Amino acid sequence: MARDIRNVAIIAHVDHGKTTLVDGLLRQTGTFRANEAVGECVMDSNELEKERGITILAKNTVVSYQGTRINIIDTPGHADFGGEVERVLSMADGVLLLVDAAEGPMPQTRFVLQKAFSHHLKPIVVVNKIDKADARPQEVVNEVFDLFIDLDADEEALEFPVFYGSGRQGWMTTDLEAAKQGGEGKNLETLFQAIVGHIPAPQDDPAEPLQFRVTTLDWSDYVGRIAIGRVHRGTIKSAERVVHLSRTGKQREVTVRGVYRFTGLSRAETEQVEAGDLCGIYGVEDIEIGDTLAALSHPEAMPVIAIDEPTMTIVMRVNDSPFAGKDGGKFLTSRHLRERLEKELRVNVALRVEQGETADQFRLSGRGVMHLGFLLETMRREGYEFAVAKPQVLFKTIDGEKHEPIEYLTVDCPADNVGKVIEILGTRKAELLKMDRKGTFTRLEFTVPARGLIGVRSRLLNATAGQATMHHVFHGYGPFRGHIEERINGVLVSMANGSTTFYSLDNLRDRGIFFVNDGTEVYEGMIVGEHCKDNDLVVNCVREKKATNIRSSTKEAFVKLPPPRTFNVEDALEYVGDDELVEITATSVRLRKAQLKETDRKRRDRRQEVS
Repeated sequence: MARDIRNVAIIAHVDHGKTTLVDGLLRQTGTFRANEAVGECVMDSNELEKERGITILAKNTVVSYQGTRINIIDTPGHADFGGEVERVLSMADGVLLLVDAAEGPMPQTRFVLQKAFSHHLKPIVVVNKIDKADARPQEVVNEVFDLFIDLDADEEALEFPVFYGSGRQGWMTTDLEAAKQGGEGKNLETLFQAIVGHIPAPQDDPAEPLQFRVTTLDWSDYVGRIAIGRVHRGTIKSAERVVHLSRTGKQREVTVRGVYRFTGLSRAETEQVEAGDLCGIYGVEDIEIGDTLAALSHPEAMPVIAIDEPTMTIVMRVNDSPFAGKDGGKFLTSRHLRERLEKELRVNVALRVEQGETADQFRLSGRGVMHLGFLLETMRREGYEFAVAKPQVLFKTIDGEKHEPIEYLTVDCPADNVGKVIEILGTRKAELLKMDRKGTFTRLEFTVPARGLIGVRSRLLNATAGQATMHHVFHGYGPFRGHIEERINGVLVSMANGSTTFYSLDNLRDRGIFFVNDGTEVYEGMIVGEHCKDNDLVVNCVREKKATNIRSSTKEAFVKLPPPRTFNVEDALEYVGDDELVEITATSVRLRKAQLKETDRKRRDRRQEVS
């Protein structure tokens, strides 16, 4: 048995300090060279991750502590990326549960912990950010214990060690009183000792026939596809003949051309890797996530990793607006979109893609708006151009009744705004479960239909002067809760093509909020603002001021238009209505009507009234 290996996953809610703690572990074990330039949050290598400060894609690294090889796996904290979480936890033997000393366990903490307990992983609890002014470490530990009880943790899991400290400052201690005094002269030594002493060593046997399961895919321009996973049994060797067992049940004999062993943040070629360790292999074409490599003498597939079913779907279509191809997009056709989505399916196991009603449409199903929005934003940055419709939740029929996905929602807001928050969420069919006062803020916990969350974030921010924070996680399917009134306001729709003018926008300023500046190119059917009333209004925002022979001071010089409201991909997905589309290009995110001409929209409305 390999006793000098520990496989530990770091799990926590978004922004509780996972990636920063990993930085400290890497630095204190000498993983970086003395002259190596290292930024913060080195594990968040994806551009979107750096921008948002969250982990989206699971990654792993290795540190060595007193002869023990510790594989550290940094996992996503958001439930929309549960497909990543499932795969990562299948490689681990224990978890570091990181909890903010002020916020305590949050919905995503509950989500990932539940997954960890289903894999029977031993936890170590780390109360991070102890230096916060509003830290309440003892209460947080009690809340973690209550959460463990709620999730039916076994007796062994309830005997968890607790550490207090600051991942950013690079210290941890088991002594709460010492932690309150600060971390001068301290380090992460005690945490390393707990990982080696508390997390069990792998029980996988190197002497048995080979079993290696793929959990992640990577790509190299030199060797092609790299399959990353854990050796669950036996030893995987370079140039070895093995059996490739796919998720669909097919099997074939292949050769492993090379094996990578992880070292720090990089990987190096090696001759073999034994059971219990993580590695990457290359040379096997068409290998997918969830596939197994097994010994020729014992071709036994491992259980396929169970992934939660999608709860939300959107329709992607080829962009047919007048601005199609004018924003620098390189990939515009349905063939381009199909190839890119097929490529995504190889690595994104929580995604489903189906052909739409027409040849230029595709139906994408995923775990939520963030999950789908991340894919759309990534494609946009790669030069793809397309349009997407409003997200729709996926319903189920259970025992003859219509059921819908229900989310567990937590809202932290100022105590003075509690009534407004409850009122807004009440219109979204939310049910209040719990209310706790935490200093000047109150934490409200609800169950709410997933469709009720679409577009609610902006309303909560407006009602609380931007102070509310909300987090949600999939709770399960429940009985359909009835009709939900969604966006209250109508929109301002351009009636003409051209460039917006200060004169026209200034005359329209009492009609609502703009989404465009003066000088912005618009087209007929494009949404340029939000109407102050509940109906849509077609407006002329390109009209110019008629020239006269009367001299006057220029109004534009001293009168300013209010700043326009801007949208990222996720904001736009949450805002659009049923008859609207989000146009996503390499440089812009626009809102538009599905039918651009007003006459077509009126004809459609008349047909709906008749039917």
